This record gives sequence, C-alpha cells and structure tokens, in this order.
Amino acid sequence: MTVRIVDQYERRVVLTFGKFTRTLGAGINFIIPMVERTINVDIREKAVDVPSQEAMTKDNISCTVNAVIYYRIKDDQVERAVLNVRNLDYAMTQFALTTMRNIVGQFELDELLAKREEAASKIKEIVDEKSDAWGVDVLSVELKDINIPDDLKRTIGKQAEAEREKRAKILEAQATRESAILVAEGEKQSAILRAEAEKEVKIKEAEGKAQAILEIQKAEAEAIKVLNEAQPTKEILALKSFETFEKVADGKSTKILIPSEIQNLAGFMQAIKEIK
Repeated sequence: MTVRIVDQYERRVVLTFGKFTRTLGAGINFIIPMVERTINVDIREKAVDVPSQEAMTKDNISCTVNAVIYYRIKDDQVERAVLNVRNLDYAMTQFALTTMRNIVGQFELDELLAKREEAASKIKEIVDEKSDAWGVDVLSVELKDINIPDDLKRTIGKQAEAEREKRAKILEAQATRESAILVAEGEKQSAILRAEAEKEVKIKEAEGKAQAILEIQKAEAEAIKVLNEAQPTKEILALKSFETFEKVADGKSTKILIPSEIQNLAGFMQAIKEIK
C-alpha cells in the first residue's frame, strides 16, 4: 500500500486500471501501487481572464470586450473536471469568448455601456449551464473593458458635451422660473398680509364705535330707568328737556325749535318769579 496525503484544498481522482473508482478527500489515504493512480484537482476558486474579443453591437458598432470568470470545481463532482474535459481553463475561456460575442450582439452600444452588469449576468448564466457537465460552478463573470474606436469616442464626447450644455441651460431656465415664482409668491403674501392688517384695523375701529354707542345707550337707558323710578311730574320732565335744549343751545346752531310743553314751562317759571 502507498500513502497519499491530500491537502484541504485538493481532491484526488483515483483511476484503477484506468477506470474511475473513487475520489480521495483531505487527509491520509492509501492506494494500491501499480494498480491505482491519482490525479490532483484543485477545488479552490479560480479567476480566468477572457482575452479581448472584437464584437459587433446590435446597432452595428464594432467594439473590443474582455472579461474575467470566477469559478470553482464542485466538491462532489471532481471526477467530471478530469473525465469530461481535457483542459478545463482553456475550455472555459473559449466558451466564454463565444458567449461574450453573442451577448454583446444583443445590446446597442449605449445599452452595453450602461448595462454591463446585465450583459455579464447573461454570460454567466450561459457559461454556468454549459460547464455544469464539467463539474464547474461559475460564481461570477465581470466585463472589464469595453473599448470603441477613437473616432467614435470623439463623437460620443461631443454628444456628451452637447447634452451637458443642454442640461445646464434647462437647469438655469428652471432656476430662473422658480426664482420668479418665489418672488411673485412673496409679493402675493405681502399684499395679503397688508390687506388683512387693514381689515383688522377697520374691524377694531368699528368695534370701538359700536362699543361707544352701546355705552351711550346703556347710560341713557339707566338714566331713564332712574327717572321713571322717581315718578317725575310733567313739569320736571319738561325741565329736563329744557336743560337738554340748553346744552344744544351752547352749540353752533342759530335756530332752535322749542316744543310747546317747554314754552308752557317758561310761563310757569315766570309766574313763580312774580309770586316771589
């Protein structure tokens, strides 16, 4: 018996008289010399560069694309990487080249530049399905570079510059419009506040006048009440009226109409003087 020590990151495919019989795991293993031989398989994750490939986009623009594939051999399917494919890295690279060219042809250039992750995902899906027969698990595919001709780069640069200028003008116009709206809104609010202030002043003045009238009416009502409670004679009432007209006479009026009752009262007052 011969001892074979297998590292943690390796597996060994055992061929007995040239036929696959088992897979050796990590640790100490024994094989029969001259009868069994082993083939080492690294199960760690690997990164394989996909060389630059010229491809045509959907809108007939030539570009050069390269990528990198990350994959590992499945632990329970190690024998497939030995029995089903001769050179796994080369096979993976060639199949990825063909797939990448086909996927690029499904995108227009603008889409490819903006959605490279989507394109890479489609490449991964197809390569992973194909390489399943080789015991491979494709972890990810990344598009590294998408190169276009220099003259097209200049054209795209001019378009981008024009787009930036257009965008700047739009933003400037929007800013001017918003500024005008804010000014107009401010003037509107100021006018509203002034109108409300004027309205409030007028309301306060009207309330003051109304309160004064109410106070006068209240005083007059109180005076009438007191007078009624005193049960005045006609002569006293006439005298009160005379006092009122006396106050009126102190004004600027040049003509005063005196009721007949007050005229009679005047005669009455004259008679009193004569008796004295």
